Amino acid sequence: MSKVSEFNTRIAAKITSAVGTMWCAYIFAAIALISLPAALKTGDPIVIVAWVAQTFLQLVLLSIIMVGQDVSSKAVEQKINETHEASLGEFELAKEARLIAHQELAELKKIASEMHRVLKDIEGGKN
Repeated sequence: MSKVSEFNTRIAAKITSAVGTMWCAYIFAAIALISLPAALKTGDPIVIVAWVAQTFLQLVLLSIIMVGQDVSSKAVEQKINETHEASLGEFELAKEARLIAHQELAELKKIASEMHRVLKDIEGGKN
């Protein structure tokens, strides 16, 4: 990544984190409200609707949506981390179960071998 790209990325991240706060939404609402009296004074419904849609909603909702996305992404990240931890726990349990099964199989092979030897001894004593 070039120096310019790194710089642009850092600036974008700082601006995004600043704009994506409720404090920024409050500041944008205050800025938008400054022009409300002028829009109302015109008495023109188109100007008033334009103020609501283009000035207030766009400014304020931008920050609120960013805050909501941040909250959502943190919740998803938490679920991912919890799932990862649970998966690691289950993996460890599976490893332990496999080890126990391997030990039990070795014991069964030993018992089978001893039984085979005993049966040979019994058959050898009959002859």
